[in-house]
Amino acid sequence: MNNLFDISAQSSRFAQRHQPLPSAPPTLPLPAAIHAAETSLPDPSSASYLAGSPSSTVAAHIARDIVPALTGQNASARYFGFITGGTLPLAAWADNVVSALDQNVQVHLPTQTVATALEDAALEMLARVLRLDVAEHGWKGRTFTTGATASNVLGLACGREHALNQRLPDGVTVGDVGLLAAAAKAGVTEIQVLTSMGHSSLSKAASVVGLGRLSVKELRLSEEEPWRFDIDAAETAMQRPGVATILGISAGEVNTGRYALQDVEEWTRVRALADKYGAWLHVDGAFGVFARALEQSDEYKLLHERIDGIQLADSITIDGHKLLNVPYDCGMFLCKSPTIMQAVFTNPNASYLSSSAAATIPSPLNIGLENSRRFRALPVYAVLLSEGRPGLAALLGNMAQLSRAIAAFLRASPHYELLPESNSAEGEIFMSVLFCAKDPELNETLVAKINETRQMYVSGTTWRGSKATRIAVSNWRVDVEKDGKVVREILTCVAEGREFDLSGC
Repeated sequence: MNNLFDISAQSSRFAQRHQPLPSAPPTLPLPAAIHAAETSLPDPSSASYLAGSPSSTVAAHIARDIVPALTGQNASARYFGFITGGTLPLAAWADNVVSALDQNVQVHLPTQTVATALEDAALEMLARVLRLDVAEHGWKGRTFTTGATASNVLGLACGREHALNQRLPDGVTVGDVGLLAAAAKAGVTEIQVLTSMGHSSLSKAASVVGLGRLSVKELRLSEEEPWRFDIDAAETAMQRPGVATILGISAGEVNTGRYALQDVEEWTRVRALADKYGAWLHVDGAFGVFARALEQSDEYKLLHERIDGIQLADSITIDGHKLLNVPYDCGMFLCKSPTIMQAVFTNPNASYLSSSAAATIPSPLNIGLENSRRFRALPVYAVLLSEGRPGLAALLGNMAQLSRAIAAFLRASPHYELLPESNSAEGEIFMSVLFCAKDPELNETLVAKINETRQMYVSGTTWRGSKATRIAVSNWRVDVEKDGKVVREILTCVAEGREFDLSGC
């Protein structure tokens, strides 16, 4: 482990959190570097294929050939694609500790390791920093996952259990008898997942848990605000005989970052419908939930209004490797019912994996997908303990301020149009910015032209049937003034057909 646990030797690494980079590394590798890396990969037809190599030779190959061909999503503040975040220096160190000690944290063994107690503490800290008061609202079911997709699988699996179990005779559960038998006994012919502009992983999760991708139905309030959830249409759909319902509310639509529900009154209406019709209220808050950790100031008042009410949900999906800036992979799942989680995910007939009957923390293997997994909690614990509520609020505030600065530039630009067309109030913007080029010909190639600079990376999408470009600000390295200037110059150069020169910024 060399100097991994020599904290004084690590101090310069930790200090990077509040120090600017000496120089800005490329956001994307050069095409030549990618080609060279691909060429260096083992050839199955070679006589030396899988013959083995000295560790130092392999390490040199990776450092020389592979590393220069990887994206700069952690090293560059301007990797704006896919909401991938970065890794805080302390989180990277903690993740190295995880690798060095190779912990398996799926069984609660309090006399043997502190791992599960720390994991539970980290999840408690997360809930509280997001102002999801555990004592008042009861988020007692909680676990770590690989990311938002896995968390959505957990949410729909719990929703499936809840929606059917309350219609079943005592002692009969979905987890025991299976979906088909349970639905038949409950008199249910369909389980529907009602959403507005749900993330694609919601449909994937529906397929995984046996509901089917077609069970996901988008109820959009209007053409102008398609991310908003049509509550009246949902009630009509829930009234159909033989139908059980899971409500899948988006707290941060993937293109615009907008919220499906507008305020606590709408959240309260949806909660009342869920109670009336026995539905499960699941929220995909992968990145949007982090708006709750922003300062409670006037500039973020609208965001706080949008997300006020998420505490009424039954379960919430959260991504750590996005805005929390911990390493891939890391997701979280919060649920108000540990009983339902255990009904779905209990690992039976494995006495050698049992923890003490007096344990107050459930073994993670009985409340999640895996029987074995990485100690993802340690980097999260390190970040939350280090940043605290003020530090996290400042980190997220930088992301929001850069996003809003970029949006203001786009709104005033003669070359670009800020999307959505009819609703682009600054107060709505958290960390996603959607736009297109006014010139249709440029718009067709806009994403490629921006990414060709290698100093800024954006992802392409569609909006109302046309191509669009999305910027997602999610890296801890954000410098609002410096990065804002680079973004403005790149977008101007692309629109005017000029070469971009980073030295001018």
